Parts: sequence; C-alpha cells; structure tokens
Amino acid sequence: MSKPAAPLKGRAARLARLMPTTGASSAARTPFVLLVVVLLAGGLITLLLLNSALNEGSFRLSELKRDTTELTDEQQALQRDVDSRSQPDALEQRARELGMVPGGSPAFLNPDGTVQGKPTEATAPPPSPTPSPEAPADASPDPDAAAAEPSASEAPAGASGSPSPSASATGPDAPAQNSPPPTSPGR
Repeated sequence: MSKPAAPLKGRAARLARLMPTTGASSAARTPFVLLVVVLLAGGLITLLLLNSALNEGSFRLSELKRDTTELTDEQQALQRDVDSRSQPDALEQRARELGMVPGGSPAFLNPDGTVQGKPTEATAPPPSPTPSPEAPADASPDPDAAAAEPSASEAPAGASGSPSPSASATGPDAPAQNSPPPTSPGR
C-alpha cells in the first residue's frame, strides 16, 4: 500500500495550513466567475449605449450640416439681391418710383465757416406724357399738352433725367461751380 505523506515542516507547513483543502476550492471560484460575467455584460451594455449615442450625434451633425448649407445658399441669394438693388441705376430707378428728384447744385461749408457755392432747390422734371385709356394710341397728342412740355433746348436734364452740371451753370451770371475742398486725413 501507499505510504502516508511525510508531514511538512517550516514554511511549507504554514502555507499548507492557509490553503484550503480540495472540497472548498469549487465554492470559492463561483463568486469570482459571476463577478467576471457581470463585468463583461456591463461593459458590453455600456459599449452599446455609447455607440448608439454616437450614432445619434452623427445623425444630428449631418442634419445641422445640411441646414447650414441651405442657410448659406439662402444668405448668398439674399446678398446677390441686395447687391443688385444697391447698384446706382437700380437706386435711381427706385428713387424715381418713390417720387424723388435729383438735388440741385450743392453748397459746401469751409472749415473757416464760409459757404462755397450757391445752393439751389431741387425741382421735379415735368412728367412724361402717358397715353390716357380713353384716347386711342395712334391719336395725336393734345396741342395744349405739347405747349406745356419744355423743348429740348430748354430742358436742363441730361439723358438720365438728372440735371447736368453744365446746364445749371450756363448763364453769364451763374456762380462758378467749385469742387469741394479736399478733406484732411483724420476727418
């Protein structure tokens, strides 16, 4: 038969007393295995939640980029509209539609308080004759209306309908048209 194992001595005996025997080893592994399974399951659920949150953020980001592109296109269209309406000829046409007339000759104040130039009042050019709905389009205009219109030599307006600088100062006693004095830097 087999011989009984020799008793352990010293350090080995102390370690053997601390280690449980074979019966308790399977019971000690069960909580550790459960802990590892719970940690792995928790990690997987956390990863799934994090992934779905990132996907939601990515969809929101793509929506915001699309909205930004649409708003940028709209802003550029509005800027083109503003630029086209800011052109001098468009401003002049709109001013005439509102009943505005070009200003007369301006006067300038010098730094010493003297007035340079002689201001004149702005006057509206005579309205262009429009055919009335009662009169046929091929009928000759009324002789009284033709007399009310100034002739081409009397009209001070240029091709654009604004008074030309040379037409307002053509008389011998008309004041000399002086350009405004240059402004000093910093003013």
